[in-house]
Amino acid sequence: MAAVKTKAVAQICAVLGSDESEVKRAARELADAMTPADGGDFGCDIIDGVADNADAAAGRIHQTIEALLTFPFFGGEKLVWLKSASFLADDPTGRSQTVTDALEKLAETLTGGLPESTRFLLSAVGVDKRRTFYKTLGKLGKIEVFDKVDAGKSGWEQVASEIVERSARERGLRLAPDALELFTLFTGGERRVIENELEKLDLYLGPAHREVRAEDVRQLVPLSREGVVFELGNALAERDLHRTLALLDQLLFQGESAIGILLVAIIPTVRNLLIVKDLMARHRLQRPAQPFFFGKTLERLPAEATAHLPRKKDGTVNVYSLGIAAAHAHRYTVRELRAALEACLATNVELVTSSLEPKIALCQLLVKITTASEAG
Repeated sequence: MAAVKTKAVAQICAVLGSDESEVKRAARELADAMTPADGGDFGCDIIDGVADNADAAAGRIHQTIEALLTFPFFGGEKLVWLKSASFLADDPTGRSQTVTDALEKLAETLTGGLPESTRFLLSAVGVDKRRTFYKTLGKLGKIEVFDKVDAGKSGWEQVASEIVERSARERGLRLAPDALELFTLFTGGERRVIENELEKLDLYLGPAHREVRAEDVRQLVPLSREGVVFELGNALAERDLHRTLALLDQLLFQGESAIGILLVAIIPTVRNLLIVKDLMARHRLQRPAQPFFFGKTLERLPAEATAHLPRKKDGTVNVYSLGIAAAHAHRYTVRELRAALEACLATNVELVTSSLEPKIALCQLLVKITTASEAG
């Protein structure tokens, strides 16, 4: 039974990445799979990889080499697990010659071949993937990488939504498209937050009802400041005046300035709607089923057609924001959006030059935008 269990996975495995909670979870599962069923207390040799300095790190590595070269007690198989190694990152400890030399010896040991009865597992957070040791691991065994979703990079929403869908599916939950969109943005791609919030939704819905609606997400998943800003822009795009005013109240209650709300939430939403409305009319683009899909549509357009689109700090097009606009642009006409942008400019001037209550100025603006008509 032990041979069948352990040979189902590679002899050398590594679980690495910047997402600490996911690395620990995956490493624990893999360790369970690689540990001999009948090994008892001697079936798994765990070396604590947390080290405060280079000398301690080198000691952990040499201890690992010794364990790999030592045959299991009473024959059979064993797992050597270098757990939570803290010396593989691009930091002073990881760059020290003492650690580099020790890792070279470990790489030589692994390259030379382990006893058939021995398995090796490495888990670590914060790994420099440029290092020779990392590349050697990739050649010799199986590496699983769990990195945090970088919300500063273009396309992070798609990656995060896939994580949410996969985790929800494991719980038997299905998120409606608008619920998936909200949940992804509210949780920001953080796996631990995703799991915690899905657990709340799971308990709330119970075994009889397994579909998560947008209303469920809004009711149970806490809104960050960024989440409220997004929701305000989304409600404005949907032409939902009641929700727009409620979210405006929430932002003002949280201490956000009126001019900040105008510049960060309202103007970008109106601008994106106008840009996308014009783009869709010029190139006869269809409304996307989900905002994520609009990026593929933009990729098919010639470069000159997208050169004027708003971009993020890294120079890439903010595809997701434009996708939201594309999903709701049919709710407005071009004339209405031009008038809305002019109203935003007038409100901006009003906020910095007049004594009008800022909340009243923003409320009047939101009413103008969401209730505008062709005649206006």
